[in-house]
Amino acid sequence: MTSLRAVLAFNMKNQRHFLGISQSKLAEKVNTSTHYIGMIENKKKFPTPEMLERIAAALEIDAPALFSTKNYPLIGTVENFKEQVMHDISLVLSQRIREFGQELSTENHQND
Repeated sequence: MTSLRAVLAFNMKNQRHFLGISQSKLAEKVNTSTHYIGMIENKKKFPTPEMLERIAAALEIDAPALFSTKNYPLIGTVENFKEQVMHDISLVLSQRIREFGQELSTENHQND
């Protein structure tokens, strides 16, 4: 059984990507923090009804569509899902590489 948080996170993220907007842009549109949007998309927070309506409006959908599991109309094709997974992996790897580079830089400065 799929949880409401999982469905909401999945639909938000996919609709956001469909529109080509970042978490930061969505947060700006709904007048909240990027961190809060990230927490919703990571299933750690659940928004109030008022916030759900603001998120839906910013994502250009009706609020109930945020909880739709029927054919996942917001997602598109399996190919789009694969693209999203690869994009997420790429983001994580890029972040880890940057962190590793910063660690190396710090070590080099300490050894000078």
